[in-house]
Amino acid sequence: MRFRRPVAFTGALALSLSLAGSAQDDSAGSSSHTVTYWLWDANQLPAYEACARDFEKRNPGLDVRITQLGWDDYWTKLTASFIAGTEPDVFTDHIQKFGQFADLKVLEPLDDLPIEDSSYQPGLAANWVGQDGRRYGAPKDWDTVGLFYNRKMAKAAGISAEELNGLDWNPRDGGTFEKTIARLTVDRNGRRGDEPGFDKDDVKVYGLATNGGGDGDGQTQWSTFTASAGWTYTDEERWGKRYNYDSETFQSVVEWYFGLAEKGYMTPFTDWNSQSNQANTQVASGRAATAFDGAWMISTYAGFKGLDIGSAVTPAGPTGKRATMMNGLADSVTKGARNKAGAKKWVAHLASNACQRTVGGYGIVFPATPEGTEAAVAAYEKKGIDVSAFTRPVTDTREFTTFSYPITNYAADVLALMKPAMQDVFANDAPVGGLDETNSQINLILDQ
Repeated sequence: MRFRRPVAFTGALALSLSLAGSAQDDSAGSSSHTVTYWLWDANQLPAYEACARDFEKRNPGLDVRITQLGWDDYWTKLTASFIAGTEPDVFTDHIQKFGQFADLKVLEPLDDLPIEDSSYQPGLAANWVGQDGRRYGAPKDWDTVGLFYNRKMAKAAGISAEELNGLDWNPRDGGTFEKTIARLTVDRNGRRGDEPGFDKDDVKVYGLATNGGGDGDGQTQWSTFTASAGWTYTDEERWGKRYNYDSETFQSVVEWYFGLAEKGYMTPFTDWNSQSNQANTQVASGRAATAFDGAWMISTYAGFKGLDIGSAVTPAGPTGKRATMMNGLADSVTKGARNKAGAKKWVAHLASNACQRTVGGYGIVFPATPEGTEAAVAAYEKKGIDVSAFTRPVTDTREFTTFSYPITNYAADVLALMKPAMQDVFANDAPVGGLDETNSQINLILDQ
C-alpha cells in the first residue's frame, strides 16, 4: 500500500531508548552468505521470493532472507532497527521517507550500480538522487491514481463508462464530476443527489467514498484536483524550501472537495477509519459508488465478490489536463548493512529487467522498467482487468500530467502538522484559511 502515512521519524528518534529496548534483531546472522531484505506488501511477497530464487541461482553462495511486515509495523520496526543497530541489509523505501533517511545518513550510496534514468519509467530514477547528487534508491515499481466505480450503480444512474472517462471539474460548481457524483448518490427514500427532495442527512449510497483528510499530500483524496488546478506542493519539484498550503488555489480546491461531504455526495469523515473502513471497504459494502484509489489496489477492487468494478481516469481540471500522483518505490541499502557487497548485488537484481519482468507477471503492481510494466499489463489482461486508466497517464502527456510526492527533508514534521489540520477542515468544517498558520510553521522548520 502507498497512501498510508509512515510514522514520524523525528518523533521516533526522541523515543530512541524505548524503541531500542523493544527492537528484535532480525538481522542477526546476516553474513557474507546472507542478505536480509524487508518489504511491507504481503501481496508482493511471492513475486519477490521468486526473484530471490533466481538471484540465488545466479549468485551461488548468497542467500536472501525476506521479512514481510504490515505497513505500520514496518516503519515502526525499521525506525527502531536503525536506532538499535539491527537494520536489514536492504529495505523497500518510500519517497516520502527518503529525504529524512538521506539527511540522517542511514542509507548507503548506490552510485556504483548500473542505474540509468532511461531504463525506467520517466522520473522514477531521478527521484532517488539526494541533494548531494548521490543515488540512494534503485527504482522498484510505480503507481498512479484512478477512479474505481460500481458498474451496476453507474448503469442504474444512467452514467456510461465513456462519461466517467470524460469528466471535468472546477472549484466553482464542480463541473460534470460533481454532477455525476451527485447523480450516483441515493438517500434512504431513493432520491438521488440531483433530484428535488434529496435528504443529505440520510444517505444510503454516497457517490464518492472518502480516504480521510489526506494529511499533507492527499494522494487518493484531493491531490488530483489540486494538481489539475495548477498547484504544486513546494517551490521546487524536488528538495523545495517552501510549502504552498497557504496558496489561494490550494485552499479553494480543498474547500470545494470537502464540501462534497457537506452536500451529502461524499462519505463523511465519521464514516471513515484509517484501519478498518477505507474507501475500498465503503465501495465493497455498497456504501459508496466510486472511490479514488491507487493502482496497488486494482486486484483488491477486482476481487470484490458479487460486484462488477470498473475504473476510469481522473477528471480534467482548470488547467485542461487530468492529473495523478505517480509514486515510485525503490530498494535501498542501509549504511549499517552487514553484507554490503551482497546487498548491492541483490538491489541491482531487483532493479533489473529479469526481476521486474518476474514481478510484473504476478499482476500485482507495475514494475519500474517498461518491460516489467508490459508484463504486468499482460498479466492483468489475462485476469480480465483493464488497467488503462492507470497506464494512460504515463504514456499520454498531452492529456495527462503526473507529479510526485513532495521530496523534502522534513516529511515527518509536515505530516505531524498537516494531518490534524486537514482532519479539522474535513471533520470540523474548520476554515481553510487556518492552513496559512500551519504552512508558516512548516516553512519555519524547513528554514533550519
